[in-house]
Amino acid sequence: MLNCEIHGARDLRIGDIHVPSLGPTQVRVAVKAVGICGSDLHYYRHGRVGDFVIREPLTPGHEASGQVMEVGDAVTSVKPGDRIAINPARTCGQCKYCRMGASNHCVNVHFFGSASRFPHMQGAMREQVVVEDYQCLPVPDSVSFEIAAFGEPLAVALHAVQQAGNLLGKSVLVTGGGPIGALIIMAARLAGASQVTIVDIVDQTLQACAKVGASHTINAATDPDAIAALSVGKGSIDVCFEASGSYAGLANCIRVTRAYGTIVQVGTLGGNSDGCPFNQIMVKSLSLVGSFRFIDEYAWAIDYLSRGALDVSPLLTATLPIERADEAFQLAGDRTQSMKVVVTL
Repeated sequence: MLNCEIHGARDLRIGDIHVPSLGPTQVRVAVKAVGICGSDLHYYRHGRVGDFVIREPLTPGHEASGQVMEVGDAVTSVKPGDRIAINPARTCGQCKYCRMGASNHCVNVHFFGSASRFPHMQGAMREQVVVEDYQCLPVPDSVSFEIAAFGEPLAVALHAVQQAGNLLGKSVLVTGGGPIGALIIMAARLAGASQVTIVDIVDQTLQACAKVGASHTINAATDPDAIAALSVGKGSIDVCFEASGSYAGLANCIRVTRAYGTIVQVGTLGGNSDGCPFNQIMVKSLSLVGSFRFIDEYAWAIDYLSRGALDVSPLLTATLPIERADEAFQLAGDRTQSMKVVVTL
């Protein structure tokens, strides 16, 4: 079967691999759509994500949907022909984190498309995958495979909003207007935020965020005074979400969040932290909370998409077949042209 592999920085290849066998509780899925995520882009561009370095060919992709081909003897939740979204996390259910309801920190997790372990955890950008039955969530015919693939990033956004606590009637600011930042805007609106400001440095990204619920947009590169105005009087924003993965974004969050406000760190921080006013976390009694992946929110995300409670279609920029995966990754990396690019099979 066709398989997309990243062998190192800017070294993406399409090849053939064997078809995996099927266990009694497992499901064979014909993959139909896989979204390209920021971590996939890091592997493609740099051959690594932070400390996770590619040491063998890595199949990327953890935002996936498909159609059931075959089920194991013990599977009753889905049947051949069902259209599904695929939860990329296979957790053990036995470790201390699973037992305490924090399966996003499962120490034995198998998560699609990650080089955090060796051998690597291979992803979904291939013609077929075999997963556990509980990883399969049916979607109605009204939801396209491309939209169903938004389940994973939407779950990340929903979990971030959960980490923030009650947002009803509160002011929100998001730094980083990529797909996760845009979905946080939608999730924050759903949770009752009174207004949501998005900060980015790319006008096209800000325009896309305005289409999905941002009430105010700020280009930090061309309008720094707008951020300064929000920081007056120990800050004016109740809750900030840092989704850019940059210390500059975190610095802006620290400056504009009011005393006793909350900052949720969603992006993977990189670069130089010089100039980030960490001491203001103490001075303003801020709550700084991390947000990693998701727990039950994947099921919520698929439910919202299935019922049409959230319309993510404005974020879908392009779909390209797996044979053009290299082109798809290049497009996904150009923030002036794309928000979410999906590879189809």
